Amino acid sequence: MKGQRITIGVSGAAEIAHCGPTVIPVAKELGREIARQGAQIVTGATSGFPMYSAEGAKEAGGFSFGLSPAASKKEHEETYRLPLKAMDAVVYTGFGFPGRDLMMVRSADAMVIGCGRIGTIHEFTVAWEANMPIGILVGDWPTDEVIHNIIDNSNRTNPNVIFESDPKVMIEKLISMVKSKESEPSDLRL
Repeated sequence: MKGQRITIGVSGAAEIAHCGPTVIPVAKELGREIARQGAQIVTGATSGFPMYSAEGAKEAGGFSFGLSPAASKKEHEETYRLPLKAMDAVVYTGFGFPGRDLMMVRSADAMVIGCGRIGTIHEFTVAWEANMPIGILVGDWPTDEVIHNIIDNSNRTNPNVIFESDPKVMIEKLISMVKSKESEPSDLRL
């Protein structure tokens, strides 16, 4: 990964009506912080929280790419009815939402979990199982409490999970965690 930008995945609800009045400014600030701190953003190429985060990243001059559940641009726009704004590049996976979730998470070096629903929880569990650095964004929504409950009842640990309400602090911590993991010796045996 040396010489490459760190990629921060952003997961969150496509439909944000339940997320409270601060969700859009928080999502945009999260995206801006990703770009300001020299990372790039990857999302599920969807609307709502991920889209607003991607818009924030673009406003700050960042690079944004998405992984679509659709197999083509036409299917993305017409069947899934998903936006393409704020995307510099899109990969059309053709794997539907579950397959797209897996690819999106595994394309990131770290994940941020914002206000979300079941797809967001799925992306969290994929990142959790992979022992990735994960930032849980605390806000006016219940998602952070749901994830606390999942962690408390998982009978497992993952030292790479942080809960934070300040996007700037969260991205600083995640980037530090990614860099720390990069400097660890690989356990791969060739």
